[in-house]
Amino acid sequence: MADYLVVVESPTKAKTIKKYLGRRFRVAASLGHVIDLPRSQLGIDIENNFTPKYITIRGKGEILKALRKEAKNAKKVLLATDPDREGEAISWHLARALGIGENQPCRVEFHEITASAVKEAFKKPRPIDLNRVNAQQARRVLDRLVGYKISPLLWKKVKKGLSAGRVQSVALRLIVEREDEITAFVPEEYWTLEAQLAVRDAEIKARYFGFNGKKSVPANEAEVRAVLEAVESSEFQVAEVRKRERRRKAAAPFTTSSLQQEAARKLGFTARKTMQIAQQLYEGLPLGPDGVVGLITYMRTDAVRVSPVAVQEARAYITAEFGKAYMPVNPPVYRTKKGAQEAHEAIRPTSALRTPAAVRQYLSRDQYRLYKLIWERFLASQMSAAVYDTVTAKIMAGKYEFRASGSQLKFDGFMKLYTEGNDGEEQEEGALLPELAEGELLTLKKLLPEQHFTQPPPPYSEALLVRTLEEKGIGRPSTYAPIIETLQARGYVVRENKVFRATELGRVVLEQLLEFFPEILDVDFTAQMELELDRIAAGELDWVEVIRKFYDSFVVSLRAAEEKMEKVVLAPEESDETCPNCGRRLVYKMGRYGKFLACPGFPECRYAKPVVKTLAVDCPECGKLLVERRTKRGRLFYGCSGYPACSFTTWDKPQAEKCPLCGYLTVLKGKTLQCANSKCGAAIREAKAKIVRQEKDKSAAGEAKSAAGRRAPGA
Repeated sequence: MADYLVVVESPTKAKTIKKYLGRRFRVAASLGHVIDLPRSQLGIDIENNFTPKYITIRGKGEILKALRKEAKNAKKVLLATDPDREGEAISWHLARALGIGENQPCRVEFHEITASAVKEAFKKPRPIDLNRVNAQQARRVLDRLVGYKISPLLWKKVKKGLSAGRVQSVALRLIVEREDEITAFVPEEYWTLEAQLAVRDAEIKARYFGFNGKKSVPANEAEVRAVLEAVESSEFQVAEVRKRERRRKAAAPFTTSSLQQEAARKLGFTARKTMQIAQQLYEGLPLGPDGVVGLITYMRTDAVRVSPVAVQEARAYITAEFGKAYMPVNPPVYRTKKGAQEAHEAIRPTSALRTPAAVRQYLSRDQYRLYKLIWERFLASQMSAAVYDTVTAKIMAGKYEFRASGSQLKFDGFMKLYTEGNDGEEQEEGALLPELAEGELLTLKKLLPEQHFTQPPPPYSEALLVRTLEEKGIGRPSTYAPIIETLQARGYVVRENKVFRATELGRVVLEQLLEFFPEILDVDFTAQMELELDRIAAGELDWVEVIRKFYDSFVVSLRAAEEKMEKVVLAPEESDETCPNCGRRLVYKMGRYGKFLACPGFPECRYAKPVVKTLAVDCPECGKLLVERRTKRGRLFYGCSGYPACSFTTWDKPQAEKCPLCGYLTVLKGKTLQCANSKCGAAIREAKAKIVRQEKDKSAAGEAKSAAGRRAPGA
């Protein structure tokens, strides 16, 4: 009989920590929540201080029965669920179900699954933190009240199967308002003017800055022409030269939000996929002779703090691998945003010495890519800053001012290992300017005016939406993945070309919610609610009072909506195709996996077919046209229209251009045109360069042969 029963959520986590605890410990898994609110009813006693009515989740009765039996045979029960509010709530439910007293030190918390962290945590169990439990309970009650009160209203007034979430509705509002902003955007004309100038044996480009010491941007052709006429006959003279050293610091190690954003940018992962793989890396994976090992620290965190032990290990690795120049004198310190849980750490590898190359053979492709991203980001965050030499020159043509600037990487620092992605174009560093002296005259070679138009803000990609939700304080990073999934599952938005588009249904639902529940849809109100949940977790607010304050105003809006909300009839969009069974014109419908065509005679006629978009690109295997398709999870891919006879598929968008090396199909991978043939796999630019080199070599060989022939005796 084991002296201690330890309960965790997952079997993988149980297996990983078991090897650190020894024979006196029996480790069991609850498989997540065992007790929760009922799905079929509100489950909140509004008249009795919003008391939740908890039940054993269907299918979890046997698990709970087995845990109770194990608990009776153990001297002590320890609860080691995840170190966040949801994990605290799971432990609280388990403690009550297993008869553990409220003040008993039964809760064990660790942020990484390593031998030292686990053993240290089990030396100091604590009572369950009821403030954290109440914060999680308050969130569940809030979301239940909003979802279970408004959703039935939408079923009656709009369409069955809809839902309204407290946070998801605000996310929908952001997407719709961004689309409206793009549609209403009126481009404004402006011009830039560059002067191509010669200085000794070099040339530089200087951009027009302004007139008489004031910055000005030509708004139209007439204005830029006036500047052209004034400066084309003027002398260009260097008025001022500024030289300085610019330092670029590394990005902080990952939080949940920044990991989701960077994985979307660099790996093309959805927030859901990122969190699923991160969970696997955290709970532990078999690494050959080392057994099951937790590879990263806990992945639900908004803190950027790093333990001193991890910092020292990273510094030792950096010194050994890259040299002392790459290790700063003092470890970099990153500022955690206000309200973050300081007890947590940033997401980092459990050991800096466990390199991606060392574990690659044990991980799946996606596990390896995400681990490599986390490992590189953490190591880079502890490295020296990159250093640039920059030069800025102020050049005058009479009273008209031009500016030229350039920079050169002097020391790569952290960039030797990793650079952070962004949502726009990468900004390339200009070449360093040649030596310029104040008062030096420059020769004007050419004036280059160029017309531009202002651009609307970009539509929301997943990375951009996650960043915006975090910046505005809406929801918490652990909720972003389910929010985005729900919006797509309900048909409120679709993802096209990696950005979200609101559907007609999404707009109709939002319109109704904005009319009757403006407070719930208010971004500032939602952010303020998150701060109040944080204060409940800190023991500063009573959760029942927070809910009561919300509900008193919410119920007034709900009654008004029930009385005044008009029924909305969504007319189905007709297609040009007719039903082969009954002859009716097929209509477009939105399903779980996007748009499809269906007969309007349902349920008498059940004919339906997917909407297929045909590409003007032939299948490389059979010659039939390729089409767009979607997986069951809604991810876009491309396949042969001859399926199932031909099973060719690709995740990357096919292009009409053929590979110049092997003649196979090319695809757009990110922004690079690439051969889809795995045996070829060459980037098009490299392939073309190779052909050019071959042609040059052939030409050179021909010339050499001709020359040899001319030199031969008797030629």
